[in-house]
Amino acid sequence: QVQLVESGGGLVQAGDSLTLSCAASGLTFSRYAMGWFRQAPGKEREFVAAISWSGDSTSYSDSVKGRFTISRDNAKNTVYLQMNSLKSEDTAVYYCAADRWGLGRRSSQYDYWGQGTQVTVSS
Repeated sequence: QVQLVESGGGLVQAGDSLTLSCAASGLTFSRYAMGWFRQAPGKEREFVAAISWSGDSTSYSDSVKGRFTISRDNAKNTVYLQMNSLKSEDTAVYYCAADRWGLGRRSSQYDYWGQGTQVTVSS
């Protein structure tokens, strides 16, 4: 049974930093690209960042490029999202997901999803 469990969310001030973690189990983690998506109230789920199975390639949405960094530790079956210079518009539930085939930017490309962790940025 595949499980993706996000952690690290919380309430922060604008300009603060936060690091999300996603621990994976039940799959061969090193064979999956991993992604982060987010969904704000009343909005569709949107792509945030993705990282290849090896960690050599990454992809970011324009809205977070230069502020967020995705990384992974295959020895710990964990993917991270370092978020700096947070803005109120970053407020959302953040989800991690596993993609067997590559650096997907569409949610439909992902095979497994976590339950999400809330990030709230107050201005």
